[in-house]
Amino acid sequence: MRRTVLFSALLVLASSAALTLAEEIDKKVQERIDAKVKEIQQWAAEKVVVEATKQQNAAPPAAVNAMTEEKWKGLTLTDEFVKSLSKNAVAELLSKKKDAYVTEAFLSDASGRKVAFLAKTTSWCHAGKAKHENPMKNKTWQGPVEVDESTGVLSVQVAVPVLDGDKPIGSLVVGLNYTKMKKDA
Repeated sequence: MRRTVLFSALLVLASSAALTLAEEIDKKVQERIDAKVKEIQQWAAEKVVVEATKQQNAAPPAAVNAMTEEKWKGLTLTDEFVKSLSKNAVAELLSKKKDAYVTEAFLSDASGRKVAFLAKTTSWCHAGKAKHENPMKNKTWQGPVEVDESTGVLSVQVAVPVLDGDKPIGSLVVGLNYTKMKKDA
C-alpha cells in the first residue's frame, strides 16, 4: 500500500515537472533569448573562434580524431585533453563573454566535435543533432526548456553558425539559464 501511494506521488511530481518543462516561453523571456542570440552570433564571428574552427576542420589533432563518445564519457575533468579544450584561446574568450545568463558554451567543428568549451560537455560530438545541423545550414537553433544534463540547471540551449565568409564551418552552442531569464523578464 505504501509503495503504491509513494509511486502515485512520484508520478504526480514527475507529471508536474514535465508540465513545467513543456510550458510556453513567455514573450518577454523570448525577447531576452533573441537578444542573447544576437550577442552570441557576435561571439561566433570573433577571429579567434573562426580561426580555431578552420584549423581543426583542416587538420584535427590526433586526439580529436581518436575520440569516441565512450572514451569521452570516461574522461575526468582533470584529463589533459579535457583541460586543453577548456584552457585554449576560444575557451578564454567564452569565459570573458560569459555572464549570469550563460550556463555553458561549447564550440564544435564542422564534424560536430569539440574545439573549445567552458566546461566538459556530456557529449563529445553533436553531429546529427539539430543543435549542430541547423547552424551547419546557416540557421540558428533554439532547444526546449529542459534541465541540462551537464549543468543541472533549467536551461534553453541556443546555437549559431560559425561562418567563414558565408559558409558555415562549425557551431557555437550556449546554454541560457531559463529560470534567471524568466525571473529578470
